[in-house]
Amino acid sequence: MRKLKITELNRISAEEFKAAEKLPLVVVLDDIRSLHNIGSIFRTADAFRIECIYLCGITATPPHPEMHKTALGAEFTVDWKYVNNPVEAVDNLKKEGYEVYSVEQAEGSIMLNELELDRTKKYAIVMGNEVKGVHQEVINHSNGCIEIPQYGTKHSLNVSVTAGIVMWDLFSKLTK
Repeated sequence: MRKLKITELNRISAEEFKAAEKLPLVVVLDDIRSLHNIGSIFRTADAFRIECIYLCGITATPPHPEMHKTALGAEFTVDWKYVNNPVEAVDNLKKEGYEVYSVEQAEGSIMLNELELDRTKKYAIVMGNEVKGVHQEVINHSNGCIEIPQYGTKHSLNVSVTAGIVMWDLFSKLTK
């Protein structure tokens, strides 16, 4: 087995990415404070051709050198918009036909491995603040909550890790 060279990966250009069909998935960032987490989420969104990222509340917007350290340019390929109020973002997405799920440990949450998706629908996921999680009012306006099963002593994962796991899972379910 030989590690591939970067020139052998056949990556598409930024222009080809912009023109490519996107996964019908929007990622909403609800008060994410770390520029490194935001950049990492952009990079993962690029990998799975996510439709758009909504940056809400205190979440920083590109361009920013600290965000670029982890995004590595994905902040320029992935579409994004800033919406101050995450509840407004969720309500607007629902009006546009998206099913919106907050990624949060909550009463009645659906375990990610049990989540069933309809490939004819559009989805949005809300990722919450590193300390406080998704705001309760945002959860109240969501269609439901998704939870990642965890079996260790910790009760949470880093928000960029969580976003990556959830994006990969939804990508897998929507493209099979």
